[in-house]
Amino acid sequence: MPRCPDCADLGHLVFLPRGDTALTRRAREASGLSVVVVRFNRRKGRYERQGVLVEATGLARAERRCLADADVRRRRRTRDARRRAEQDARFAEAFAAQIRRLFPGCPAGRAREIAAHASLRGSGRVGRSAAGRALSEGAVVSAVVASVRHVDTAYDRLLMNGVPRHEARRRIAADVETVLRDWREAGIDSAG
Repeated sequence: MPRCPDCADLGHLVFLPRGDTALTRRAREASGLSVVVVRFNRRKGRYERQGVLVEATGLARAERRCLADADVRRRRRTRDARRRAEQDARFAEAFAAQIRRLFPGCPAGRAREIAAHASLRGSGRVGRSAAGRALSEGAVVSAVVASVRHVDTAYDRLLMNGVPRHEARRRIAADVETVLRDWREAGIDSAG
């Protein structure tokens, strides 16, 4: 049951909104008492963290510590971002190579586009799933099918005209299979 801070005997604490992980961690360490503040998101049907309540003295100590090493943390974030970008580029290249292996007729530029889209960090797309990171055939094929569906068929137009998703997919299934077959068989023709 929700309670106001004064009713819960927490009125002496100050609110620290979410967003600064280092400050939050240090403020909680420096406070004798800390409380997580959540709010129920009706649309998503779950509680979401809003921040923490901490003692004012603990927050002040945490802020001083964060100011003291702000440059070190900024350099680390920059270095980590660069490392992640390099990893993402290598992964997208490997994903594109796997697409070209499975679909030799897929144009190289298109394979790179599909790989970049499917493997975008934080996207929740198939390339970021465990199967996608393992470059499993099923994940790669799913990414290619999704691209063909949106780029090479009338799928998006059908959806925009109010056709239900399952019906739109049924209507364009043959078109998708034709493109996939052409991309697969192009490798057989050139090999033979």
